[in-house]
Amino acid sequence: MLNDYQKSRRNFIKNAGLAVGAGVAPSWTGLSNIAAALNPTSLSVQPQLMHGIQFGDVLSDRAIVWSRADRPGRMLVGYSFNPDFSDAKLIQGPLATVHNDYTARIDLTGLPAGQDVFVQVMFHDSNNHQALSQAGHGYFRTAPAHMKSIRFLWSGDTCGQGWGINPDIGGMRIYETMRLTDPDFFIHCGDSIYADCPISESQPVHETGDVWRNIVIPEVTKVAETLDEFRGRYKYNLLDHNLRRFNAEVPCVWLWDDHEITNNWSPSKNLQGDARYVEKNIAELKTQGTVAALEYAPIRFYSANRSQRIYRKLPYGPLLELFVLDMRSYRGPNNYNRQTQPGADTAYLGRKQLDWLKAGLKNSMAVWKVIAADMPIGLQLSDGLDEQNRRQFENFANGDGPVLGREFEIAELLAFIKQEGIANTVWFTADVHYCAAHYYDPGKARFKNFEPFWEFVSGPLNAGSFCPHPLDDTFGPQLIFQKASPSPNQSPLSGLQFFGQVDIDGDSRVMTVALKDIEGDTLFMQDIYPSA
Repeated sequence: MLNDYQKSRRNFIKNAGLAVGAGVAPSWTGLSNIAAALNPTSLSVQPQLMHGIQFGDVLSDRAIVWSRADRPGRMLVGYSFNPDFSDAKLIQGPLATVHNDYTARIDLTGLPAGQDVFVQVMFHDSNNHQALSQAGHGYFRTAPAHMKSIRFLWSGDTCGQGWGINPDIGGMRIYETMRLTDPDFFIHCGDSIYADCPISESQPVHETGDVWRNIVIPEVTKVAETLDEFRGRYKYNLLDHNLRRFNAEVPCVWLWDDHEITNNWSPSKNLQGDARYVEKNIAELKTQGTVAALEYAPIRFYSANRSQRIYRKLPYGPLLELFVLDMRSYRGPNNYNRQTQPGADTAYLGRKQLDWLKAGLKNSMAVWKVIAADMPIGLQLSDGLDEQNRRQFENFANGDGPVLGREFEIAELLAFIKQEGIANTVWFTADVHYCAAHYYDPGKARFKNFEPFWEFVSGPLNAGSFCPHPLDDTFGPQLIFQKASPSPNQSPLSGLQFFGQVDIDGDSRVMTVALKDIEGDTLFMQDIYPSA
């Protein structure tokens, strides 16, 4: 059964032509009366919305609207609370210029809570005042003000290991599968591009002997080193019609991990032995990759002078508050991670982000506190060997045993949650290219000063599938479910592509978490009952 919101969305899809592909304009109805004075011109001289539209960081009264033109132009956003645009309002947005790769975003504010919002985005050519683009179309729903059921999805890892957009299988089909679940929003838990993985016209599928074909553009044929090459990675993903349609209907909560820059990057990343890179300076790659990521992500900038801050909280009504982490920007160098005292080399979230998270969780009035992370807590993820031939680690985990190294941060956080009586925290993450459900049990942990909690892992969306990682017993993670590849880097043709779905019931407040595959089939389901 479809609820009223889903029915209005489906009707808008039908009327706007979204269900049959991008670029099909609906009747302009109310909006055309507002825009008529701008005299839209023929398609041959109109600006083009080359990469669709995106929504992000939706709250009860606002949302980010993002798009990109093919030339300098002024962003115009029309929005309505009716799918026929009978009450449309038109807002003038910022300029898209060569300096921001013709991307633009506007924070659409003053919206009512729990409301369907239908959107059209246009660009007015800066060099030809008679030229106005056709509209890009989409919709979203603002966060509710009352106890109303919520559905969201999460996953990560797009176009990794050279598995790009394959026209033979209809492109990145998992985005269409996810769209059909009618979620309120989607959490992309990082690796939204793979800047370090070249994409070629074809590559062998070792498990079947088939040949995988890719759509290819010049920017993805080598590792990304320049700003334009990083930008090209995002433009490449947006060539996929499934992803563009998904973006126009499902708001995104974006965070990043390593592949937005290069594999396993930290301040100690050494590229001297990697012949693919002419630019060996990891700080320079981070600078260029960060600029491109924040140009293309539908994220609300924290402030004008702190636009690169990614960690943030997003209240989503009385049932849910999201805490979006950045596990990459503030870490110390990847190292053996077995220090007996906390210090600069054990930083992972970093002191400011850790204190922010503790304060936010303590002050949250929401029933559920969801922590969106780019890496799991208790899986052991290696990053080569150090100069003393000791194993280096990528995340918190560092092998079985007491709290050491980066684990001091998570121990502090978990003890604080217990001390303050903070109920109903759940972690959602990706990164490892398989799906899993972990239950952290203090009764089976080396460190015991915390309350039990769940962590759910999903992904990849369109990348290689990998074998499972061993668990670290420090915080007592129990493997409740997993589905992983039997061999490294199996192609998406293996079907081992995953996403997660979370439903919070508005009456019972029960959270139901499901792990699903590329066909939308449920592999595992867990009900979590809220504490009083």
